[in-house]
Amino acid sequence: MITAIVLIDAEANRIPEVAKEAAELEGISEVFSVTGDIDLIAIARVSAHEELAGVVADRLSKIDGVINTRTYIAFQTYSKGDLEEAFSLGLGD
Repeated sequence: MITAIVLIDAEANRIPEVAKEAAELEGISEVFSVTGDIDLIAIARVSAHEELAGVVADRLSKIDGVINTRTYIAFQTYSKGDLEEAFSLGLGD
């Protein structure tokens, strides 16, 4: 499974619509409205790089109101348990 984080710049008056349309795309598992210098963050989960290109370049970036996207492919996924183990000092309770 390939996971990618897609940062989306959208027209201010279309942010809710862009978020809804993006969330409905096959391959997009979540869309978050966020603060900061971008408007939305989408999480894409696909089985092959070719699918990612289709989701982002062919569909997501063509939603009316999308100005720009930046895609970051995840190398490693850490769950809460993984993070607790990674930051554990090995001290007993």
